[in-house]
Amino acid sequence: MAFNRPSIATLRKYFRADVESELGSAFGWLRRSLISVLSKAVTGLAHGLHGHIHYVSEQIVPGYATDHDVIERHASLYLKQGRKAAAGATGNITLTGTDGAILPAGSTLQRAGYDYVTDADATIASGTATVAVTATVNDTDNGQDTNADEGVTLTLTTPVAGINSTATVAAGGLTGGTNQETYDEVNQRIRERIERNPNGSNNDQYEIWAREVAGVTRAWSYSNWLGYGTVGLFFVRDDDASLIPDASEVQAVQDYIDALRPAGMKGFTAIAPTEVQQDFDIQLNPNTVAVQAAVEAAIKDLILREAKVEDGSGNATLPISHIREAISAATDEYDHVVVTPAADITLSKGELLTPGTFTWSAL
Repeated sequence: MAFNRPSIATLRKYFRADVESELGSAFGWLRRSLISVLSKAVTGLAHGLHGHIHYVSEQIVPGYATDHDVIERHASLYLKQGRKAAAGATGNITLTGTDGAILPAGSTLQRAGYDYVTDADATIASGTATVAVTATVNDTDNGQDTNADEGVTLTLTTPVAGINSTATVAAGGLTGGTNQETYDEVNQRIRERIERNPNGSNNDQYEIWAREVAGVTRAWSYSNWLGYGTVGLFFVRDDDASLIPDASEVQAVQDYIDALRPAGMKGFTAIAPTEVQQDFDIQLNPNTVAVQAAVEAAIKDLILREAKVEDGSGNATLPISHIREAISAATDEYDHVVVTPAADITLSKGELLTPGTFTWSAL
């Protein structure tokens, strides 16, 4: 039976009953008497202690705590990788200047308030030089803001003889910048670690390892993907501009899990899934902006909950009945017809379903 925390009024009633049981029923409570003052003080302290006990009872459950320090302690006990730190983007930039001029390793460039540090010396040849850089971030920074497309300009913070003050982001852009993991996300990983009971040889373990890498939000592991004794792991980065990881992000997961997986396995491969966008054409009643938004959110939530990388056996099929059910549950929806898709959504091996364009019409 659950314990109900008593109110201050109830505690005061208990206190008075205890006092009267000791002093007799004829005892009278005067408004400004010492015993009346003590009753208020003691019940206030008792109520505070009850509150603290209630707080502790919530914090001691791994995966459901709200106190940030407590979450960090739970993470240190249950997760190999605690709260994931923010990470700065990496990639190449192109410098221009006088042939023979050198930009030393550790030189700093800036963009949008962030610093980028060169990873090696760069020597100008034929008017240009290409060098790798890494953004410098701390856990209070928005690491995703350090990502940049090809052609974006960076500026040297300290002039260097023979080197032009501006540089441009090279082909492939600056990628891999991620924000620090939220405490809700840490709690989710703790719950998964406890509920799924991973070990070094099952698929759950590979998926948990993948989510320990900064920026990785979801992962799917498949046994015997490239033959007996092999494991294929697909993953996405939902918080990035594109959820599909690039080559460097795939390599980061590959390297991380290679250092953890059983040494005797035949082979492990980290893979970026192939995104398949599904457009939706829906007749709606009532066909209002509010109902459209509710239906769109319901479908996106459905896909996020049920979508996974197709394993080649039809296990990523999304039934049309689930889509209709999600629409029917949307707030204020009265009736609808799903024009597109007209049947279950099926994928090919290695593909991942994502929502595309929504088209609306009145029913």
